[in-house]
Amino acid sequence: MPRLLLISSILLAAAILTLGCNLRADEHDHSEHDKAAAPTSTIVEIAAGDARFSTLVSAVTSAGLVETLSGKGPFTVFAPTNDAFAKLPEGTLEALSTEQLTAILTYHVLAGAVPASEAVKLDGQQATTVNGAPITITVVDGAVKINDAQVIIADIKASNGVIHVIDSVILPPAE
Repeated sequence: MPRLLLISSILLAAAILTLGCNLRADEHDHSEHDKAAAPTSTIVEIAAGDARFSTLVSAVTSAGLVETLSGKGPFTVFAPTNDAFAKLPEGTLEALSTEQLTAILTYHVLAGAVPASEAVKLDGQQATTVNGAPITITVVDGAVKINDAQVIIADIKASNGVIHVIDSVILPPAE
């Protein structure tokens, strides 16, 4: 059950990111679009509404993080897709305790909303996740990477933050 929650959480984050724009640093300005209507769906609602994040949503649910990620925030979620979860060795998610799943999922979350336009300015720097462990942000050929995961869709706006979809699950450093 904890693995399912972790997977769900990760999928939720990935779904939010998938709905956003391209993650390339050289993307055009979206300020006119951003001025339109403010998003009304939370990070969790966005992820739950996108089949690409079903594993993430299941994991978030299993870890008991739905209420937290549906809260006021703001949060930045690096959301792995189902395909990202599929890259993990078979049985990995199922073997995780709720505590381990929560640690992995919260490693995909930053306090505060960090749009791609700000993330590219953090090239080579670290940011502390909700988990308490740092992630490293790099920009390679205009593409943002979080540790070894590449942002494939950026700036999916939610009422309580922003989602950036990533192509791999990122794992916190061993303690």
